[in-house]
Amino acid sequence: MNAKSRGRFITFEGIDGAGKSTQIALLVDALRARGRGVLRTREPGGTELGEKLRELLLGMDMHPDTEAMLMFAARREHLAVVIEPALATGAWVVSDRFSDATHAYQVGGRGLAAARCDTLEAWTHPGFAPDLTFLFDISPESAARRLAAAGTAPDRFECEQRDFFARVRAAYLDRARREPARFRVLDATRKPEAIAAEITASIDEKTWP
Repeated sequence: MNAKSRGRFITFEGIDGAGKSTQIALLVDALRARGRGVLRTREPGGTELGEKLRELLLGMDMHPDTEAMLMFAARREHLAVVIEPALATGAWVVSDRFSDATHAYQVGGRGLAAARCDTLEAWTHPGFAPDLTFLFDISPESAARRLAAAGTAPDRFECEQRDFFARVRAAYLDRARREPARFRVLDATRKPEAIAAEITASIDEKTWP
């Protein structure tokens, strides 16, 4: 696939309750209004196998190593079946989470050795990364209030304690500091329209490869 025909891969990251879903929908609509072919997807999930693994990951207790390996297993299928074929056609792929989430949740939150995660990432998608990543930054306390207000049954991750999410948030921010050209860190406490405007501006200002 050549650089001219390749689509763009945009990911949204952040702790549970940060408000990603609303902004993903707004961006997908905005890109389609501009005439872009857009595929919206999520992790874990995105494929038939991935969705089955998602049910296990969100609902069943397991060893942190097992959790990480299942995340990357779902990701490998997601890449092969959905993401890479879509990009090859020139479509834009917008995903709710990708490998940054594993570094944040499994390494930062669970304490998985970073080297293990790096090895799995290098095996699953060597040399491949999102073109642009939006990190929704919010305190665990604010995120918890949003989740409580939503009134939905929490999954296994959403039931974690505040200190877990504090570690996840710190890992995300560290990841963003390490890759400033790819990340855009957004204050997720602002009004949705302000966040959407910043996302659109970032898309317009981005120098695409």
